[in-house]
Amino acid sequence: MLDFTHQTVLVTGGAQGIGQAIVEAFSRRGARVVIADLNLGAAQALADSLQRQGRPAEARQVDLADGQAINGLLGNLERLDVLVHNAAYFPLTPLEQITPAILQRTLDVNLAALFWLTQAALPLFKRQGAGNILVTSSVTGPRVAFPGLSHYAASKAGVNGFIRSAALELAPHGVRVNGVEPGMIATPAMGNLGDQTLSQRIANAVPLGRLGAPADIAGAMLYLASDLAGYVTGQTLIVDGGATLPETLASLD
Repeated sequence: MLDFTHQTVLVTGGAQGIGQAIVEAFSRRGARVVIADLNLGAAQALADSLQRQGRPAEARQVDLADGQAINGLLGNLERLDVLVHNAAYFPLTPLEQITPAILQRTLDVNLAALFWLTQAALPLFKRQGAGNILVTSSVTGPRVAFPGLSHYAASKAGVNGFIRSAALELAPHGVRVNGVEPGMIATPAMGNLGDQTLSQRIANAVPLGRLGAPADIAGAMLYLASDLAGYVTGQTLIVDGGATLPETLASLD
């Protein structure tokens, strides 16, 4: 049931970190992957690597803050089975220092792009009579807070609202909409949150005793896209090593 042969999977922010892990996970299971990223060079390098292994892959450049560019992203695709909106923008910025430009790009990339991607994918999904929309949300916003990420938290809370509403509207077309809420995941983007010392303190406070790996999120995405989750829609799956379980936070020793 985790065989995606003959399926096409598009992943935004697919050139590194969590996105790359998602791309590789679907590719290993037979999917044709479309890697959509702002960094075309990194996306192409990943696509080339997969192609050398005999796996179908292509790279497409897109700035997800540009609604017009999103409209053209899915051009020439004959089919699309899984749309994964993973890309995110989250510069660590104290609330009093957030500018209109920072807030706008955060909302455009994290939330508004999800609307435009879904609208662009719907004609393909309707023609096929089925489709999957998956979103990398976050525990930050829907569950917890982190200093300096109020703009990001607001965007991810909006993402979760979208997931529920879109799932209800699109169910008659055979389209499922779900998301994953990662906790602290060890990726290059974690550098936004501080130095290595902070990362280790956070890891020590996680009940499972480690930061998450990108593959942990990719595994959840595979499940949600598969027939194993065929009766699941409008939901988000928390993947955080148990970090949100304690009623009160333990000290970061």
